[in-house]
Amino acid sequence: MKKVALTPRRHEPLILNWFRARGEISAGSVEGLNNKLELTFRKSYGFRTFDAAETALYHAMGKLPEPLETHRFC
Repeated sequence: MKKVALTPRRHEPLILNWFRARGEISAGSVEGLNNKLELTFRKSYGFRTFDAAETALYHAMGKLPEPLETHRFC
């Protein structure tokens, strides 16, 4: 019971942030952003380096143009 009672106190700064922002930031937009990030990281599961995953994030979030060809064939 003590653990349940102390939970709001542990999260007090996060709860107060909502009141400080006065509802200017919608929770729906934040959830949408989190969803898009999670999806991009799931798609980039097989990449070996963080740089490749970071590039995938830039393409997903910034809607950067895709290269015409990924490999150069002789």
